Amino acid sequence: MQTRIDPRISGSPSGLEAEAILRKCVHCGFCNATCPTYQLLGDERDGPRGRIYLIKQLFEGEQAGSAIARHLDRCLTCRSCETTCPSGVEYARLLELGRAALDDRRQHSRYRKLVRSLLAAVLKSPLCFGVLLRTGILLRPLLPRVMQDRIPVVSRERMSWPGPRHARKMIALGGCVQRSLTPNTNVAAARVLDKMGISLIEIPGSGCCGAVDLHTTGERQARKVAGRLIDAWMPHVSDVEAFVVTASGCGLSVKEYPHLFERNPVYREKAQMIAEKTVDLCEIVEREMDGQLKSGAPGTQVAFHSPCTLQHGQKLAGRVERILERAGYELVPVRDAHLCCGSAGTYSLLQPGISGKLKSDKLAALYEHDPDVVCSANAGCQVHLSAPGRPAIRHWIELLL
Repeated sequence: MQTRIDPRISGSPSGLEAEAILRKCVHCGFCNATCPTYQLLGDERDGPRGRIYLIKQLFEGEQAGSAIARHLDRCLTCRSCETTCPSGVEYARLLELGRAALDDRRQHSRYRKLVRSLLAAVLKSPLCFGVLLRTGILLRPLLPRVMQDRIPVVSRERMSWPGPRHARKMIALGGCVQRSLTPNTNVAAARVLDKMGISLIEIPGSGCCGAVDLHTTGERQARKVAGRLIDAWMPHVSDVEAFVVTASGCGLSVKEYPHLFERNPVYREKAQMIAEKTVDLCEIVEREMDGQLKSGAPGTQVAFHSPCTLQHGQKLAGRVERILERAGYELVPVRDAHLCCGSAGTYSLLQPGISGKLKSDKLAALYEHDPDVVCSANAGCQVHLSAPGRPAIRHWIELLL
């Protein structure tokens, strides 16, 4: 795509990076065919091609307005367009650059900033979020239906974490909201890996990965949060085989630390070391299972929702499905499996209308063949798709216990 970056920023790192990405786009429109918001809204500006043009206008010096902010905010950052793009356009990175440029040139309302700052603060605090979650669950019967449906369905089953007893050790990301929303996921991972001769442990400080702030308050705050996780993990980088992440959204965030810290001389090398040793849980289980993990109910039909961060972000499409099939489960087809469920980090809270429609479409596709179990690989997707009256969406690792 021909572009003329504003001379005031043409030589800056962000200007050079944006120009390089923009020039890759040939404006073919293949991306729109797999974009959830374009399929839903039918507006060119709510598809990748239109958003790329809006970002191009920003970097060429066009006036920043509320319309541009609205269309960029509506993007799920699901990266389905990147999987589809024949030219290899790094759309997600261009969107980050576009949003940063918009923030620099346009003064957002104090209300918007306050809402996003409070949202990030609550989600990153396991104590605060846990109290609010338990209160909401307790009061659910007294609330209007529209509010009842917004309160997550959380499993009450609790499992014990196996003690560290193997020479092989890996560290798990504890996370932030995952501790309250899906507390059994890391425990189940530890129990499964224990059968494989691997001790999975958590360490103090292994909290938020920075993704929450990346979705709400911006890269600067995200780097502060991510830096704390790097500081917690670095002393152990030589002592463990890997850093294991059970939520695919957090895994993608950590794997992209080198990019987040590429201009930070203090953390650049550390970020690279952490990212190189970070793996999604499915990468470990697929490599190590060797036929030893079997389903307790052979032939059980399973519908798997593949999170966007797993299939489009980490490029690990099909890996969990193969694990479950090798364990004896029968995978049922899921229509439009490449489309986002509408969770997308904090998107479901900031864009509830679009998110709700995507959720109903995804649930219809997941239950179309009446599966015995529905599972996923990301805490946000699990909770978003769970609803009163239906069994909780499980993490796929729980099916291997």
